[in-house]
Amino acid sequence: MSAIDELIRPDVYPRTSTYDPNWLLKLDMGPNPLWLLEDLSHDLDLRPGMRVLDLGSGNGATSVFLAREFGVEVVAADWWVDAETATAVFEAAEVEDRVTAVHAEAHQLPFDRDSFDVIVSIDAWEYFGTADSYLPYLLRFLKPGGQIGVATPALTREVRDLGGIPAHIKELVGWEALAWHTPEWLRFQWETTEMVTVTAARLQPDGWRDWLLWARARERENAATIATLEQDRGEFLSFVIMAARKLGTVEQ
Repeated sequence: MSAIDELIRPDVYPRTSTYDPNWLLKLDMGPNPLWLLEDLSHDLDLRPGMRVLDLGSGNGATSVFLAREFGVEVVAADWWVDAETATAVFEAAEVEDRVTAVHAEAHQLPFDRDSFDVIVSIDAWEYFGTADSYLPYLLRFLKPGGQIGVATPALTREVRDLGGIPAHIKELVGWEALAWHTPEWLRFQWETTEMVTVTAARLQPDGWRDWLLWARARERENAATIATLEQDRGEFLSFVIMAARKLGTVEQ
């Protein structure tokens, strides 16, 4: 079985397995975003017609998935990818009537208060979301009773408890790993705001293995990542799945 074939895993990710892995690899900006989103979706109530902010949407694969799989209306916001590039992806996937691309920085979002039923962020939260002030800022754009869901790289133990970033991880990502936290750390941070009820805070047991399978599909470009994951074998590296509801009355 080739590395590409191993990306089709209907027993684990049935929805993602209906998508051409070559299409997804062309949009690659990190770990497999659809595997992360499909796992996260089990902890969210996504219904047709909901307005969803896909924050840190990258080249748009997650926004296509949300529109196709759940019938939601998506605003795809990203700072690194311009709106024209993302729109071309949505047009090619024939979801441009349900997905709108917005070029926006995460701390300067151009939306009205209470604009969204759901906010999701896949493999992007680590770049802006872990500051103590960020969740309260973001929640202003979420309706009362609305849902927020995040899938982000995680460590099985906090850097502070380890006494520093493990050497093999530091060699790969440097200081970036300071923003990789445990589910317990994120749960405490979110709950301490007293603005949400946390409904999921869990570590993916095989998150490192998923990441490794994906990296091997582009072995030449991902040699350093592969070496780090093979050395780690889940001792420190994984992904955390977080979900919560904003306090307030859910509109019917």
